Amino acid sequence: MLPTTLARRRHLPLRGGGRVHVVEAGEGPPAVFLHGTNTSALSWVPLLGHLGDIRMIAVDRPGRGLSDPAPPSPRAGVRAAAVRFLDDVLTELEIECPTLVGQSGGGVCALWYLLAHPERVNGLVLVGSTPLLPGTRPPAPLRIAATPVVGDLLSRLVKPTPKTVVRLLSSVGEGETILQHPQLLQALVAGGNDPVAADADLDELQALIHPFGFRRSMRLRADDLRTIDVPTLLIWGDHDPVGSVAVARAAAGLIPNAHLEVLDAGHVPQLGHPNQTADLVSSFVRRAQGQA
Repeated sequence: MLPTTLARRRHLPLRGGGRVHVVEAGEGPPAVFLHGTNTSALSWVPLLGHLGDIRMIAVDRPGRGLSDPAPPSPRAGVRAAAVRFLDDVLTELEIECPTLVGQSGGGVCALWYLLAHPERVNGLVLVGSTPLLPGTRPPAPLRIAATPVVGDLLSRLVKPTPKTVVRLLSSVGEGETILQHPQLLQALVAGGNDPVAADADLDELQALIHPFGFRRSMRLRADDLRTIDVPTLLIWGDHDPVGSVAVARAAAGLIPNAHLEVLDAGHVPQLGHPNQTADLVSSFVRRAQGQA
């Protein structure tokens, strides 16, 4: 997918061991892009060529794409591990205060990091609803996948195909839009058939979800959102099943300096609206970095 773009890619060594794979494009104020569950940094490729004068650094989270897997950690340590990973990545990139751009599970990681290290973040963009926000709920296919024994069995017996990936994306309102990106669809199928990536995704789902919804111990609280003191942009789909527009308005109302943009989209707005999403992100990054 990348040779047809102006993107560059490289591996970075991490202090804790292993390597992380990043995709970079553009020049200007830096923005670190974090993908969601069941995908990789390639999920941001639709935005390439539309982001204007910012520096995009899209990170393959541990075990996904071409990044090495993270060492095993107990469920209670998932949040700390995500924060440590992103801290190591920013250190290796020699970036002090980027804007963090997170989609779905990547948005959770961005929020966790911001709450732990507010001094190292200049702005926050959440693309699509962010799981664990007050009022969000995982769709049924993800609750089934996260169910102990059942999820493990399904991951071994049911191998992803284009049809099953489209069906999964249909459950989050993006069954039609993924068909506009056939290379990305094939990348999602390949990622789903990579046992390392599949294990990383299953571990993440089971850490965050139980059969009845998100784990209460993992949920972000209203008080967490009230402490966010950096400019924040929420780009939300009006038919995102993980969280309604009312949930988005409530979250934006809790964050002191937040702005909400609602698009005609499901859970992954950049699939159906790459130009508009890119324009919103790039304009926000420049303002957050004082270069508008």
